[in-house]
Amino acid sequence: MSDPGLSDTLPTTTESDAAQELSCCGKPAGRPRAADMEARMENLLHTAGCLFLEKGYGKVSLEMIAREAHVAVRTIYVKFGGKAGLFNAVVELRRAAYFSTMPALETDMRPLATILGEFGLLFVQLVTMPAAIRLNRMVVAEAATHPELAETFYKVGPGQTREMLSKFFSRPDIAPLFRAELTPAILALHLLNCLLGDQMSRLLFPPQAQPDVAQLRAKVALSLDLFLRGTLRKPLAA
Repeated sequence: MSDPGLSDTLPTTTESDAAQELSCCGKPAGRPRAADMEARMENLLHTAGCLFLEKGYGKVSLEMIAREAHVAVRTIYVKFGGKAGLFNAVVELRRAAYFSTMPALETDMRPLATILGEFGLLFVQLVTMPAAIRLNRMVVAEAATHPELAETFYKVGPGQTREMLSKFFSRPDIAPLFRAELTPAILALHLLNCLLGDQMSRLLFPPQAQPDVAQLRAKVALSLDLFLRGTLRKPLAA
């Protein structure tokens, strides 16, 4: 989706264009190094994320982002396709960075309770972070006027987490542990609901102090106990 006054079809950014942008920021002209380009994209995503949270999705234009990040507007179009694509990349990068410390669920061979316990703690830490709460509030507030915002957020946020969990519960060694009538998709949704509790309802009220790690561990332990008691074929061995 394009911003008013901007063409949807913009010329492709060439290496000479990128070199000119780098030169404008005090770096030598010529072909930009891969490290320079990577740092430039990281700065663009960081800048865009800060502006989205500070001003709201609808009030942020590509011109504003480009100016703050010292890039050309057409660079954003070429790399991300527009504002929705850029927002997608911001959310996906932050989510991936947060879960990067956890082994891949599809190949993690540790005991079930250990895997879900680690995932659960990371998940509740993520959704209770002040920035995550502000992001969720922004999406809820602007979804009606910017439907692409809600669609993008779901795809790279909650939707991707559900898909990741569904694949985990589909594993040949994991699926037999659970009741046969519970599909992987239902298990994923039930686990997330147990972990979230009333977190989404709390978005309607003034922000509370962020819980400490001990409080979150206790919450996750209780949530997993409720989840496993209602879904397993038989209790896990102690």
